[in-house]
Amino acid sequence: MLRAALMLAITAATGWGACALWFQPPWPGRARAALAAAWLALAACALGGLALGRPWPAWIFGAALLALLAWWLLGVRPSNDRRWMPEVSRLTHGSVAGDLVTLHNVRNFAWRTAADYDARWETRVYDLSRLASVDLALSYWGRPAIAHAMVSFGFADGAHVVFSVEIRRKQGDAFSEIGGFFRQYELSVLASTEEDSLRVRTNVRGEDGYLYRVRMPEGAARALFLSYLETANRLVDRPRFYNTLTGNCTTIVYQLARRIVPGLPLDYRLLLSGYLPEYLYRVGALQGADSPAAYRRAGRYTDRARASRSPDEYSRDIRRGVPGVAAG
Repeated sequence: MLRAALMLAITAATGWGACALWFQPPWPGRARAALAAAWLALAACALGGLALGRPWPAWIFGAALLALLAWWLLGVRPSNDRRWMPEVSRLTHGSVAGDLVTLHNVRNFAWRTAADYDARWETRVYDLSRLASVDLALSYWGRPAIAHAMVSFGFADGAHVVFSVEIRRKQGDAFSEIGGFFRQYELSVLASTEEDSLRVRTNVRGEDGYLYRVRMPEGAARALFLSYLETANRLVDRPRFYNTLTGNCTTIVYQLARRIVPGLPLDYRLLLSGYLPEYLYRVGALQGADSPAAYRRAGRYTDRARASRSPDEYSRDIRRGVPGVAAG
């Protein structure tokens, strides 16, 4: 029984260690594959030794595991000082004076293609006394269960600012959901214009976008906005890693919202973010249509975004027909 438990533990540690060395290697280049292969070979020796009644290879593996854990906990640290992709090269941060919020590094890129754009980082001021709406934007690129979630705050003068919890990719990074479990990416909270972050996903990256007008208790929208700002400011001083399960775009939105509206129920759709509309419908946060399917059909703005020609009319164009949004 003890031998079987040890073999199971070694098998689990083998998978974790191989992924840790592959996605976050101590040395770059070919050493990554060599380290992962050596780890697998050491684990095979440990398992083989236990099967033959020779425990000493397992002791060696245990010592190596302790060393790997120490390096993982003490040596693999998040940083704001890396060679970032241009679109996440700056961190949003800001300050509050009464109702006025000043945001620095609001991204407002003019995208022509994924590689051809005008980079613009701006400082903008928002009056929270004129905060008028909160919209959830979901952008899909493949499987229906997975979407990137963004929150757009609308103001009485027609301005909008989008907060998005982003993977802060380094130059040369490719996205990996598995790598997101193994500290491959840092986390950022990015503020941007809708003409940037919503339009680039539908018009440049070929994703499919949906908008949902979210009904919130009085004062909750303001508190949510300030929670985003607080999180963004904290990341400037204390960087953290993105995590596919516990620190992604959807779970962080939930953690922020739960601080403002206590009692929000946990739900599997908080992980399968593509099904967030069904969750919002369940908690009574959607109005204007009689089913989640109806919200989806009317909230899909992909074609409207691609047809919009004027940056000044973009936000109005993509909201035409969205349930809960007044016509105008």
